[in-house]
Amino acid sequence: MSDKIPEGNRSARERLAQQREREKGREKRRRTLIVSSAVVGVLALAGVVGLIAANVGKDGGGDSASGPAITPSGATGKDSLTLPVGASDAPSTLTIWEDFRCPVCAQFENAFRDTITELVEAGQLKVDYHLATIIDGNLGGKGSLRAANAAACAQDAGKFAPYHDVLFSNQPPEPDDAYAKNSRLIELAGEVEGLDTPGFRSCVEDGEHDSWVQKSDTAFREGGFQGTPTALLNGESIFPTKGDEQISVENLKKWVAEANKGKKPGTATPSAPASAPDTPSSPPAS
Repeated sequence: MSDKIPEGNRSARERLAQQREREKGREKRRRTLIVSSAVVGVLALAGVVGLIAANVGKDGGGDSASGPAITPSGATGKDSLTLPVGASDAPSTLTIWEDFRCPVCAQFENAFRDTITELVEAGQLKVDYHLATIIDGNLGGKGSLRAANAAACAQDAGKFAPYHDVLFSNQPPEPDDAYAKNSRLIELAGEVEGLDTPGFRSCVEDGEHDSWVQKSDTAFREGGFQGTPTALLNGESIFPTKGDEQISVENLKKWVAEANKGKKPGTATPSAPASAPDTPSSPPAS
C-alpha cells in the first residue's frame, strides 16, 4: 500500500486547512474590533465627563459644609489636600483626581488597580490621591461628598487605600446616589479589616472632613483640569493618552520604567496617622 495521500484527499485537506485559517483570521479581527470598541467607549465616556466637568461652575458642589476644614491625618502637599500612598521617596509620582461617583474613575481604577499596586509595592511609584465632587454638582445629591468624607475618615485610621478600592469596586450606577447614605459607607467599611470602629462611624456620621473635601473640590475646579479621572505621571497627563500613545497596562509600566531609568526604588515607609481613632487597646466595636 502506498504511503502517499491520494490527490483527492490532499485537496480536501488543503481546502479544510485554508478554511480554518480564514476562520481564525475572522475571529482575530472580531476580538480586535470588540476590544477597540470597548476602548473607544471608555475614552468617549471620559470625554463626556470632561466636557460636563468643564461646564460646571466653581460653586457647583453638593451640600454646603460649614466650619473649618479639618485635615485628615497624614495628608500632605499644598494646603494638605493630598492623600499619599506608597514610599515618599519613590522615583515617580502618579497624581490622581477622582470622584467616587464618577463611572470612568471606577473603570480606570478597576483596569489599573493591580498594576498601580504592583508598582507602588515595588517602590517604583507613589500615588497622590485628590478628591473631587463633580457628580454631586452635575446630577445633584451628595454621594460624592459623603464618600469622600468617609475616605478621609479612613485616612485617619491609616486605611485609605483599601477603603478607596472598596468604594470603587462597589460603586453604584451614576444616577443612584447610594453613597449619600452614611449607613452604606459604614457597611462597606466592614470589608476593610479594622476600619469599622466607633471612631470611624462618628467621623462619617458627623461629616468631620466635609469642609476639607469641599476645599479639595475647589482646588480641582480651579486647577484647569478637564474632568475625572485626571491622571498625571510626574506632572504629565497620561489619561486617556500620553502624547500619541493610549494608556494601557503595558504602556503605564513602560512609562514608569522610562521615567525611573537609572533611579533607585523608594524605600521610605509612609508615616502612620498622627491620631488614628480607636487604637488597638480600645475595646472592639460591637
